[in-house]
Amino acid sequence: MGTFISLSPEDTHRFGERLGQLAQAGWVIGLDGDLGAGKTHCVKGIAKGLGISERVTSPTFALVNEYPCGRLPLAHLDLYRLETMEAILGAGLDEYFEPRGVAVVEWMERWTGVLPLHFLRVRIGVLDGDKRKIEYDDFGA
Repeated sequence: MGTFISLSPEDTHRFGERLGQLAQAGWVIGLDGDLGAGKTHCVKGIAKGLGISERVTSPTFALVNEYPCGRLPLAHLDLYRLETMEAILGAGLDEYFEPRGVAVVEWMERWTGVLPLHFLRVRIGVLDGDKRKIEYDDFGA
C-alpha cells in the first residue's frame, strides 16, 4: 500500500494522470472517499494519462460515462445513487467490472461482488482544506 499527500486539486489530478499512464487493459480502479474528497479530480487525471482529451464529468445521474478515444477506452462509473448490489446489477453495471479498457468506479465501497482480477483500490481522505491523503494499492508509482 502506498500513500501520496496531495496539497491541491492539481496534485490529485497529477496523481490520477500518473495512474492513467500506467493503466493496462482490464484494470478496474475503485475510488473511495467522502463527497468532495477529489474522486472526480483523480478521474480527470486518469483520463488525461490515458490520452483522453474529452471533458470528463461526474456520472452521478447518468451512472456511467464512456470515453472511447484514448490509448485505452475509459468507463467512469458512479455508484453513489445505487445503495445495494441488487441496484447495481439491475442497472447493468456489472459488465464494466471486466472492461476491455479501464473502468474507474467512484463509491467502490458499494460494490459487494467479487473483485475483478486486475483491481486497484484508491482511497482519498480529506486532511485539511485542499490537503488530501491518497492511499493506494501498489501499482509502481
